[in-house]
Amino acid sequence: MPWIQTEPEMERRKFVQAAQRREESMRVLCQRFGISRKTGYKMLARHAKSGQPGLADISRAPKAHPNQTPPEKEAAILRVRKAHPTWGSKKILWTLDRERPDEDWPARSTVDEILRRAGVVEPRGRRPRRQPSSPPKVEAKAPNDVWSMDYKGWFRVGDGTRCDPLTVNDVHSRASLVCRALVSPKSADVRRWLETAFHAFGLPRFMLSDGGPPFGANGLGRLSRVGVWLVRLGVIPVLIEPGRPDQNGRHERFHETLKEETASPPRSSIRAQQSAFDVFQQSYNEERPHEALGMKPPAEVYDLSPRSMPTELPEHSYGEGFEARSVRHDGSVKWDGKSVFVGEAFAGEVVGLRAVEDGLWLVHLGPLRLGILHERSRTIVPLEGGVTHVPGHGAA
Repeated sequence: MPWIQTEPEMERRKFVQAAQRREESMRVLCQRFGISRKTGYKMLARHAKSGQPGLADISRAPKAHPNQTPPEKEAAILRVRKAHPTWGSKKILWTLDRERPDEDWPARSTVDEILRRAGVVEPRGRRPRRQPSSPPKVEAKAPNDVWSMDYKGWFRVGDGTRCDPLTVNDVHSRASLVCRALVSPKSADVRRWLETAFHAFGLPRFMLSDGGPPFGANGLGRLSRVGVWLVRLGVIPVLIEPGRPDQNGRHERFHETLKEETASPPRSSIRAQQSAFDVFQQSYNEERPHEALGMKPPAEVYDLSPRSMPTELPEHSYGEGFEARSVRHDGSVKWDGKSVFVGEAFAGEVVGLRAVEDGLWLVHLGPLRLGILHERSRTIVPLEGGVTHVPGHGAA
């Protein structure tokens, strides 16, 4: 039972003094002070043993903590956290277990508590619930089945220069293949860094991106010059639907991590920002565990593509039943003595046309079906559902 007064130690002294006067029975005395007789006798015993100090509050905390994490292990946990400030307990424990597999490490809840005590984590509000991702436009069952590319939203570095991060990832392994701090989103830069990646890693089967420039365009098949060039290499462009970033949600989440670890706040210059990207990319590929990969880092899952970058750009060839036409510099082809506009992105390419009905021709760019040419109106109408890929042609 609790002591009546708000000053427990003072009340204990009064109780002992009253008990020593022997003016009341123990039962009455304990009732007056609002305590049990067991507590009363305990106070008298403590006073008899230790005097007035024996009436002070006694800490209920155990004198020994047999399950307390040893200081050297706490230091190791904080070391990994310092090296990777955005990592939580799961990734920290995975890293330590890889470094020192013979040791027993504390539970995740204990690591969380250690991080909180050290002041290196802040309480997080409830995160907004993510919209579920759509089924993938193309499935990545192995490395280099599908790469995804995107420009992360631009920002200004410390000296005021605009930074447009260009990123290219392997979808299956999550490996970061390109991570460049560029000053503008230009087609020439995209092609340059894709060429570098193709020489280093080989060719993917499909390239997933949004449909905005420089990856896509408003013309036939939504293909830009970059997309047309990819088709020549045997890489099939796959464009997500407008306003549907969830169709490339994995890449969007990669950008969130990239921003959090390298650009919050931005570095002082483009060169410094690129240095931060380089450090991040090495750590992301070789150290950062991913749950979807069985807590392996991407470097342990990714492998080079068996399809190497060709020394010369292959030409499209069309079989029997096709009429081949070269696209002129203005984006048109000559058909039945008259011009038919295909698109400026196709200038210099060879398209193939195959009759499907009287006066209707299916237009191909290599393995891609682009649309239907109507001879009477001399216009090419896009296919319903967009560009389709002929199975067994390209992206082998």
